[in-house]
Amino acid sequence: MFGAVADLGEDNNLMQAAKLVELLGESSQILFFTGAGISTGSGIPDFRGPDGVWKYRQPVYYHDFMRSEAARIEHWDFKLEGWEAFRTARPNAVHEAIVRLERAGKVRAVVTQNIDGLHARAGTAAGLLIELHGTNSLIECQTCGRRSEPEAHFEYFRKTRRPPVCECGGFLKPATISFGQNLRIEDLEKAEDMAQGADLVVALGSTLSVHPAADIPLLAARRGAPYVIINRGPTEHDEMPEVTLRIEGDVGEIFPPAVAAALKV
Repeated sequence: MFGAVADLGEDNNLMQAAKLVELLGESSQILFFTGAGISTGSGIPDFRGPDGVWKYRQPVYYHDFMRSEAARIEHWDFKLEGWEAFRTARPNAVHEAIVRLERAGKVRAVVTQNIDGLHARAGTAAGLLIELHGTNSLIECQTCGRRSEPEAHFEYFRKTRRPPVCECGGFLKPATISFGQNLRIEDLEKAEDMAQGADLVVALGSTLSVHPAADIPLLAARRGAPYVIINRGPTEHDEMPEVTLRIEGDVGEIFPPAVAAALKV
């Protein structure tokens, strides 16, 4: 066990690593909360970091998308710019480690802020996955709610520079939650329900700064569930008394070896 723990990296305290392995090994109802930091290893950019997309391009707000053709063009242009990276991205060791824990019967739910669809591609069961901010893997009509595959819509926009519309006449948009758009109440309620029954909550690769999503881990922690945060750089929860274990560093280097060690215990 300790050999595997040592692989977590020179910058991590051995006692923290051992505690992480212990918590993962003892728990059977883990709630994972994941952010952009787990997907950078798959080539997906961090939107809010110092080199993130929002540094050079501002988001289109939902109300602008719905009322302005120019805003819809801007939104589709932005989505087209990143489509190739999303389309070709593959799950990395973090996504796969979560699936390993799921197959061992230890995962209650995976609540993610990410829109890249990589948890689903890695094999996380649909019934356990809550994509709070939606997904780029589907296109959704804003009027009738019909969903469809993205490729044809992106190709249409690429060729015509006209935002695609649904057969019903409604505006089509990637099935993500845009700025100014409400989260799906059913997703939020399911995440809150899953938090109530968790015996461990682990936040991976999130600054925990986007609300109400970032409140989900605290629902479990305030019930007494141990709360672990692994992230490179500060998070908004770092100084909160509910945090049991805060590990600084690259989640891709820290988390998969801890899972491997926990499943050998």
